[in-house]
Amino acid sequence: MITTTGLTKVYQSRGREVTALDGVDLHVREGEVFGVIGQSGAGKSSLIRCVNLLERPTSGTVTVAGQDLTALAGRGRRAGKELREARSRIGMVFQHFNLLASRTVRDNVELPLEILGVTGRERTRKALELLDLVGLADKAKAYPGQLSGGQKQRVGIARALAGDPKVLLSDEATSALDPETTRSILQLLRDLNQQLGLTVLLITHEMDVVKTICDSAALMQKGRIVESGTVGDLLATPGSELAHELFPVGGTASGPDRTVVDVTFHGDAAGRPVISQLSRTYNIDISILGAAMDTVGGKQIGRMRIELPGRFEENVVPIGFLREQGLQAEVVETASVTVPAPLTKEVAK
Repeated sequence: MITTTGLTKVYQSRGREVTALDGVDLHVREGEVFGVIGQSGAGKSSLIRCVNLLERPTSGTVTVAGQDLTALAGRGRRAGKELREARSRIGMVFQHFNLLASRTVRDNVELPLEILGVTGRERTRKALELLDLVGLADKAKAYPGQLSGGQKQRVGIARALAGDPKVLLSDEATSALDPETTRSILQLLRDLNQQLGLTVLLITHEMDVVKTICDSAALMQKGRIVESGTVGDLLATPGSELAHELFPVGGTASGPDRTVVDVTFHGDAAGRPVISQLSRTYNIDISILGAAMDTVGGKQIGRMRIELPGRFEENVVPIGFLREQGLQAEVVETASVTVPAPLTKEVAK
């Protein structure tokens, strides 16, 4: 549904060039919720604004629903009209809501329809229908100043859906909200994704957002995507930075002649007592140094850091047993010497 190829964005700032995007290749499948995560300055906002050409890329291409938007940019009146029509099929939700204070909630939702030339009666019908969809049917005549932050964001989402988009872009839509409101907005986005078949591309700096609703994710650093794939595949990838951030586990070896292993559980293996079986089968004492478990996409997924007695060479068979059970077992420390993590590689999409 969304593809960027070699996407580059360079800004001019105080006489020097600043590269916000450096050859970004992104692939978002139809109907999925895709999260782009990274620290401030990683290039996330530039990326999402280039997807609907609010920012024009310096180079590279952006294709949405099979249409190359970059080919429409700046090529005459007809291309400009085609670009506006293409943008109308891409909804955008902003961090700070961007509602017009002088308009009622219903009028704010009607605004894009008004721009598109939809008649008054049809605009009203559509706006009320969307407000009902986001749970604000009783707030149609209220003004933004009378709403809570979560309600304002629901109005922003309703407005973004006015043009019946195939794609919904979310630019840090929950970062200004409290945790409980964030959960309700994320659930709304997931419900809309499933009910309307929307493809959702969201950017965030919060790992919980990725864990809660994303099917796939990408990690951005310094204008580049350094890791991407389905959440399940990322969790099963040795050395994945996203996996370590999504399910952090701590603890180091308690002494010499110990092997520390990070074990990732996903799928059916998450519900089986594999660690107990390992202890009984090989008659070894296993220390649990840390663990994190959660439900992602309706499935239990988690990581556990365990300590095995003996050096790595003495634990090849027990570690092999874990892998035979369908678990990802990554040795992170042995005999008090850290094992270098494998180079992070992009997961096949």
